[in-house]
Amino acid sequence: MESRAKLFGHAIHPVLIVFPLGLLATGVVFDAIYLIWGNPTMATVAHYMILAGIIGGFLAAPPGWIDWFAIPSGTRAKSVGLIHGLGNNLVLLLFIASWWLRRDAPETPEMLASVLSFAGAGLALITGWLGGELVERLGVGVDDGAHLDAPNSLTNKSASDKV
Repeated sequence: MESRAKLFGHAIHPVLIVFPLGLLATGVVFDAIYLIWGNPTMATVAHYMILAGIIGGFLAAPPGWIDWFAIPSGTRAKSVGLIHGLGNNLVLLLFIASWWLRRDAPETPEMLASVLSFAGAGLALITGWLGGELVERLGVGVDDGAHLDAPNSLTNKSASDKV
């Protein structure tokens, strides 16, 4: 099923999700470093990584929802996509709560802020796997007729055309 939200011939959602996933995961890494060594600079870096990841998540979500609405009802892809999308909304809520708890003193977050970021990261592993399932197994966001010798996406040719 071809993506409905495309830019320069490529689905937008998979391009954008790398930013929030990377930023939020980096925030969790800096949280762990802070908890191990107690360096307040690491907690501050985690605070800003999480904030940037939240913003990235809000930018990545709309193209994903556009693609989800185009998936035919009654398919496995529709239900997997719903769990993926709702799960990622929960991931964002966990990280928003984590950021909110640390906003007044980012250099010394309370333990709950870190617990929420770790929970968000754990859930993101599951929802990320579901996103991979949508693309790799269910073909969501893949051009119809895609093959190993498909023409460049910037041409006016269909993926099913021979080069």
